Amino acid sequence: MIALLLRSSLIAVALAGTGCLDALGPELGPELEACAPEDSDPQRAISFRSDILDGLLTRTCAKCHTPEARNPIGISMGGLDLSRYATLRAGGNISGAGVVIDGDPCRSVLSQKLGEAPPFGARMPRGGPYLDLVEQQVIADWIAEGARDN
Repeated sequence: MIALLLRSSLIAVALAGTGCLDALGPELGPELEACAPEDSDPQRAISFRSDILDGLLTRTCAKCHTPEARNPIGISMGGLDLSRYATLRAGGNISGAGVVIDGDPCRSVLSQKLGEAPPFGARMPRGGPYLDLVEQQVIADWIAEGARDN
């Protein structure tokens, strides 16, 4: 029995040395870029009303996160109403006030949930199509600028 364990151990060490066991490791995928908390274009002020609410949230999030939606699952299950500034800032059941942290898009759940690796739950909008990097940056810049109601 000891000889069998010793032989198995030696084989495992030999295989590890040749890289044969690498295939058994988890598939991690490509490394994600680090979040940059700074405003990418300080010369351009982002407006909540025109750029965020009317420009992005109404088009991409309203079907689940507004009371007027046919199936407001984002409100009924997640508790997040994105129809107005005040309800957005109140956050959802999990995010709470952390949905937007003024000046810090990297720690703001709104920004995190739009990216490739949200800290909890599914990436939004659920099932896609997802916001492209430029659209995600508009939201990140608004948060970096202080997430004002303008």
